[in-house]
Amino acid sequence: MPATPATRPLLIVAAFAASLAAGLLFTLWMLGGLQKVTAPAAIGGPFQLVDQGGMTVTEQSLKGKPTIVFFGFTHCPDVCPTALFDMSEVLRAMGKDGDRINAYFVSVDPERDTVGKMKDYLSSFDPRLKGLTGDPASVEKIISGYRVYAKKVPLKDGDYTMDHTALIYLMDRDGKFVRPFDLKRKPEEAATDLKRYL
Repeated sequence: MPATPATRPLLIVAAFAASLAAGLLFTLWMLGGLQKVTAPAAIGGPFQLVDQGGMTVTEQSLKGKPTIVFFGFTHCPDVCPTALFDMSEVLRAMGKDGDRINAYFVSVDPERDTVGKMKDYLSSFDPRLKGLTGDPASVEKIISGYRVYAKKVPLKDGDYTMDHTALIYLMDRDGKFVRPFDLKRKPEEAATDLKRYL
């Protein structure tokens, strides 16, 4: 059906929008952006750390259970304790199913976060939440594997803090990255979402 004067502007706008979308997709493809979006397996990989009980934890420890992972540090003033509290609340809301989830807090500050420090710090949260640390090289390996941003920021008094990625990583039963996990909702809603991966 031929375009009428009334519909011609709509057709022009639609054609422009389509060409814009096609151009954007082509540009992303040329820059490799689409490959990054469609390759979730690029997040994760081999690591070897120690939990707050002194037990070795590797990428193999993730297999068989869905896993939620948060990177932070024990001297963190607000973001980290809030995230760990939220993770604890989700585990609580899951009831016994919470035993079928791996929940890890990975330190980005191995200089201060010793096994003993992690044990003391995590005593305030759900006991199923495991804190992982290690020597700087081992910590750097998992930070790199999970594409985490972590940088030491000096403070005026000679001390330092850490600037870091604040995502919760959701890994499936095979240890493969699924997506960032949203904790900014009711614990019961997050628990129901997480149970889908059991």
